Amino acid sequence: MTVPSIHGCDAFRVAMPRGRRPESVLVRLTAQDGTVGWGEAALAAGGPDPVWSDIEERMGPALIGLELDRPEDVSAAADLGCPAAAAAIDTACWDLWCRSRGLPLAHALGGTRTSIVTGARLTPEPLLDTVVGRVNQAVGAGHTRVTLDVRPGWDIEPVRAIRQAFPALALVADAGHHYRETPEQLAVLEGLEAYGVLAIVRPFPEDDLAAHARLQARTGTAVAPGIGDLATLDAAIALDAGRVLDLRLSAMGGLTAARSAHDLAYAAGWDVWCTGAGAFGIGQAAAVALAALPGVTLPSEVSDPAGGPAFVTPPVRSSGGVVGVPYTQPGLGHEIDEARIGKLATRRLRIPA
Repeated sequence: MTVPSIHGCDAFRVAMPRGRRPESVLVRLTAQDGTVGWGEAALAAGGPDPVWSDIEERMGPALIGLELDRPEDVSAAADLGCPAAAAAIDTACWDLWCRSRGLPLAHALGGTRTSIVTGARLTPEPLLDTVVGRVNQAVGAGHTRVTLDVRPGWDIEPVRAIRQAFPALALVADAGHHYRETPEQLAVLEGLEAYGVLAIVRPFPEDDLAAHARLQARTGTAVAPGIGDLATLDAAIALDAGRVLDLRLSAMGGLTAARSAHDLAYAAGWDVWCTGAGAFGIGQAAAVALAALPGVTLPSEVSDPAGGPAFVTPPVRSSGGVVGVPYTQPGLGHEIDEARIGKLATRRLRIPA
């Protein structure tokens, strides 16, 4: 079987139309025989973002001429950039490699699930009635898990209101690293257990695994520290600093590292869910393939928001709280609307020029 050789790297900085805020850098890799693979890096809102420069100056040039005997062969080039840029490049390499062999991405990764149970994330809302109403919409759409962003001063009350309205809902509290080990804030985090919270995500600064371990020892609620690499996950497991892995492609730097993280967490007995990144469907499609792995035991946030424009066909959208895993098409299993992406691109890059 011919080994694909990367002939070109294109990048598109794309913003949602009609004033919608999300932006991504989409990467298209082209093999010598014309086979293409796609990846996506969601851009952080506001402030400088290294994704574009990493791809333009280091990662893209390093890929040209690379022969992909295995998708993991791109790891040296991916290491030249930030995690989000690496995730886009790594995903595109997996997609290209799978398409060149006619393999579905989920199958190539070792996936065993044919469908993914989905969860929804709520953006912060100032009013309790609004929060409960949005949870009701998510539950009505079939989602069996809801993630609520909490902050000091906005935690117990919204959790209590949601639990009173939805006693059986799997509810996750994402603290976004905003808490500290003060007696008052520890009491709040421990108090979430009384409301049957499934997990407390990222309660403390990501470099303080010891604080996560102390909290896990004091509460029956699973703690999910922010994990961005295999060494941190290994240390968290050794310290008993959690029991759940929120597996984020953009944080881990791509499918290769994310699959290894899944394997490590699964072997340690941790539960796992996956979180997609990006608004253009490519990052979500990659997360669906990852969520097909056997250790992903909890509902995952892998579907595009319904109602927005679709850039991949079929759209990566939940139906009744379930997303199907594409096993009949190679690679990501979706056709990419290159024409629409090209029209929306605010910046373009081609290597070699």
